[in-house]
Amino acid sequence: MDPKHDAPTEFIPRVPDPPVRRRGLRWLAVVLVVAVLTVGSGIAVSRHRADAQPVSANTDVVATTPIVRRDLSTTRTLPGSIGYGPTRPMAGHLAATVTWLPRVGTTVKRGGQLFRADDRPVVLFYGSLPMYRDIAGPNLVGRDVRVVADNLRALGYSVGRQPSPGEWVTPRSPARSVADDDSVETGAAGAGAAGAGAAGAGAAGAGAAGAGAAPHRVRSGEGVLTPALVAAIKRWQTDLGVPATGTIPVGHVEVASGAVRVDSVTAQPGDPAETPLMAVTSVRKVITVGAELTDAATIKRGDRIQVGLPDDRKVPARVVSVGRDLVASDSGIASGPPLLTVTVAVDKPQAIADLDSGEVQVHFTGRTADDVLVAPVEALVALREGGYAVQGPGGLVAVHTGLFADGWVEITGDGLTEGTEVVVPS
Repeated sequence: MDPKHDAPTEFIPRVPDPPVRRRGLRWLAVVLVVAVLTVGSGIAVSRHRADAQPVSANTDVVATTPIVRRDLSTTRTLPGSIGYGPTRPMAGHLAATVTWLPRVGTTVKRGGQLFRADDRPVVLFYGSLPMYRDIAGPNLVGRDVRVVADNLRALGYSVGRQPSPGEWVTPRSPARSVADDDSVETGAAGAGAAGAGAAGAGAAGAGAAGAGAAPHRVRSGEGVLTPALVAAIKRWQTDLGVPATGTIPVGHVEVASGAVRVDSVTAQPGDPAETPLMAVTSVRKVITVGAELTDAATIKRGDRIQVGLPDDRKVPARVVSVGRDLVASDSGIASGPPLLTVTVAVDKPQAIADLDSGEVQVHFTGRTADDVLVAPVEALVALREGGYAVQGPGGLVAVHTGLFADGWVEITGDGLTEGTEVVVPS
């Protein structure tokens, strides 16, 4: 046997893992333990410091506001313009030649001269009925006669007693001399005796004034051309510098609802008087508003409103008229809706006395709710199931909402009273 090959086999025992790996695991364990101990000590230190010295925490501040009781109203704001209101044409009503016309801007009051025709003044009276006939003839009855009597009385002339409604008078022909009449013929106006009175007055009138004269029962709003009124007309004509005839021919007096301001003159001396001569307006400054039909439908004459002036003042005013004729919008938009003209007058004219023109904001009141509980709109909380609630001291309270206006809302709900605090966004 070859001694080199017959030597016993050498068994090599299993060698453990290299020490390096075990040292790595040990170091990892040590690191983990140290980390845990460090965190724990940090927590302990933090807790100790927190116990020793409290730190402030960030908390949300909740803002509240009390429910109040007040009046609530909606408003619509429309632009308006300061001026003298709409113009209206004024023409003469007599066959004559214009010999004088007023200047633009002139104010003509009761008894004043509007223009001159054939060098005779045409005078302004106040009233609602134009002078459509000659005021002539004893006992002439009519509302136009009442206009004359009322204006002469207002100008300081004594017109005597006017027959009361229900009295009977007998008009006479203008050809009969006024000097022959010293009283107004009257008759009983009782229901049972009216027919007999009329017949008796008719017979008397026929005998005194000739065929065709018939008694007239004076109605409310009518005047009678009595001898005293005829005398007043003569005194007025004398003061006016015209022949004192005691009669007023058609065209010598023009009637308007009040004083007028001459806005423009469309004629000149030498033109016929029976044509448009000028355009006039009211003498009081007003505010004109163009309102669409939907807005104008809720605006009524006499409504109380507020007007915002260019200097940021707000002044009280009222609606004096709502037009009935549609006019084109002046907004420059071709497709703009037609408008109705609403005229507004401020309560104190001196508030706009220094403004001949200017743009203002007119605040019209819409719906109103008086003496109701209200809260800011932002206090409302929308509920998932629908409706609204407010956050009160005890939690959410479902509410019924009413009118919304100016950032407020009318509310009602269980337990809600004036002064109850509700949450609002801070």
